[in-house]
Amino acid sequence: MTELLDILANPAFWIATLRTGTPLILGTLGVLMCERAGVLNLGIEGIMVAGAFTGWLAVYLGLPLWAGVGVAALTGAAFGLLHALLTVGLALSQHVSGLGITMLATALSYFGYRVSFPKVNTPPTITPFAEMAWLPVPILQNQTPLTLLALLLVPAIAYLLNRTPAGLSLRMVGENPRAAEGQGVSVAATRTAAIVAGSALMGVAGAFLTLSAFNAFFFNMVNGRGWICVALVVFASWRPGKALLGALLFAFFDALQLRLQQATGEAIVPYQLYLMLPYALSILALVLVARRAAYPQALMKPYRKGER
Repeated sequence: MTELLDILANPAFWIATLRTGTPLILGTLGVLMCERAGVLNLGIEGIMVAGAFTGWLAVYLGLPLWAGVGVAALTGAAFGLLHALLTVGLALSQHVSGLGITMLATALSYFGYRVSFPKVNTPPTITPFAEMAWLPVPILQNQTPLTLLALLLVPAIAYLLNRTPAGLSLRMVGENPRAAEGQGVSVAATRTAAIVAGSALMGVAGAFLTLSAFNAFFFNMVNGRGWICVALVVFASWRPGKALLGALLFAFFDALQLRLQQATGEAIVPYQLYLMLPYALSILALVLVARRAAYPQALMKPYRKGER
């Protein structure tokens, strides 16, 4: 108990929690955008890998850091456009398309890395984003601008979804696309825009890993974060504010298990139990929340204009 209180009282723990939660916030918002429009995007894991690689490679080749973020967003948007073509344009299975994009994006990233650095065993490094020491806010001043961007996107997307005509159209095509069409809303265009925008956020989530958390691209560095984002959207009931809470909650347990390992060692509890702690608690939270979750009514249902 003493070790636990010491961990919680240390500002470094909360700094690590927010840093760990940042890619989850960005990725979860991306999935949320897609699913509110009625499209499941299981390509997130691969899109994050591709965003991490292309953003890092762009900066390594000499572009500014923000340009690297833009390259990662464009990479995500391109894969999102492919997913929209397959699922909205051709009405193919959203599961199959998403998993295919994950495999394609991951394979292309690894191929691109090997082609770019054929004889390099240790990945080259870049200078990542610096901490915002100028910001007079504890915890946040130890983060990079991408964390601030992720936090600002939460109210921005909530406002977009709930207070703007574009957000109303997006929610309508995710709930009742036929009614949306009756109101003159283009279901295909709205869903495509939501998928492209959401996928761009997934690319930025990947870029955070190489341009902010680390300074190089490593294989397996995404490490299942994309799948966690898919689960967090259910936990959040498709609401941006709860998505932020879910991402930080998972990051809290992830940061906690690392420090508990260091504090107690394997003599008391095997480290594997610490590693599974955030995942086990996430599953428990999903079980408790998913039963009451209000799914978008048209989620994973293809729609063709004029069909009855």
